[in-house]
Amino acid sequence: MSEAQEEEPKLKKVVSAADGLSLGISMVVAVLFGVGLGLLMKNLFGMPWLLWLGVFWGVAAAILNVYKAYKKQKKSLDELADDPRYRHKGYDDSDEDDKY
Repeated sequence: MSEAQEEEPKLKKVVSAADGLSLGISMVVAVLFGVGLGLLMKNLFGMPWLLWLGVFWGVAAAILNVYKAYKKQKKSLDELADDPRYRHKGYDDSDEDDKY
């Protein structure tokens, strides 16, 4: 086995972990950026409610980041479901708890 083939699974795990970590970081950054923008507008215009508008924008941006990550993950899982290598497995969406 060559060295490149041995390193591939390790690298794949690191990339997957970084992708999950980047979602958490992007949520924090979005909220902090919104708070910073709100503070800037509050100090610039002298209206205290602008801080809360910035907080709202930051939280909305964080939620949007989570939604985009969800859509990306769902797309990749749907592609796996259509993969012919996994057709023989079959998918049973019935809930076993419903039988009792």
